[in-house]
Amino acid sequence: MKYLLKLSYCGTRFAGFQVQPNANTVQAELMRAAEKIFTVPCRVTGCSRTDSGVHALEYFATVEPAEGGASIPPEKLPRALGSVLPADIAVMAAKSVPDNFAVRRAVSGKEYVYILWTKEYPNPFLADRAWHYTKPLDVAKMNEAAKHILGAHEFASFMASGSDIVDTLRTVSRCEVVAEYDGTCRIYVAADGFLYNMVRIIVGTLVYVSEGKSAPNEINGVIEAKDRTKAGKTAPAQGLYLNKVFIDF
Repeated sequence: MKYLLKLSYCGTRFAGFQVQPNANTVQAELMRAAEKIFTVPCRVTGCSRTDSGVHALEYFATVEPAEGGASIPPEKLPRALGSVLPADIAVMAAKSVPDNFAVRRAVSGKEYVYILWTKEYPNPFLADRAWHYTKPLDVAKMNEAAKHILGAHEFASFMASGSDIVDTLRTVSRCEVVAEYDGTCRIYVAADGFLYNMVRIIVGTLVYVSEGKSAPNEINGVIEAKDRTKAGKTAPAQGLYLNKVFIDF
């Protein structure tokens, strides 16, 4: 039987989702936990990669136990996995899916949220979970710039240097900056797909606009340049969360 899991995790102590040779990852923890409860090796496939230190409020992965494994009803799988997973990974729901189900193909889009903590003093509850940014943010100017990011564009300027991706066309359906009363600022970006470091570079570029290093209407030129050096710096990983995955669950 093949299972689809809905989960969340705090990425602080993980080197991303994907298995790495010399570092602990979310995928590795899921594989270890699944093997314990199914008593056989299990194949775990995630809906996307996340970078080291990046978190997920919502994430989907499939688990395929090898032949001869224990039979576990889907509704009992979250509790079973929860008993052996570390506290920074939670399985919220599970269901059985056909053997030919491919989780990455089932995803039509994703939404990320980036959190900045904007008070002068640090927030101990957001350590490694937000970018501590103490300069005043001009949210109105940032949102004006964000409007230019909406739609279908070649986002090569918002892709990490050295990436070998050729097709950089992506369609962004949401790019919005929201200042919260609790001292956080949240930047939401939703699209049909993302390039490596795309959201973090968008955040860094919007912060540049706030700082007056770039004007809101200059974003079009940044996009058209298809040149990483024309965009802002890459925001720190710890403020980034995979917020929603658009999938039929």
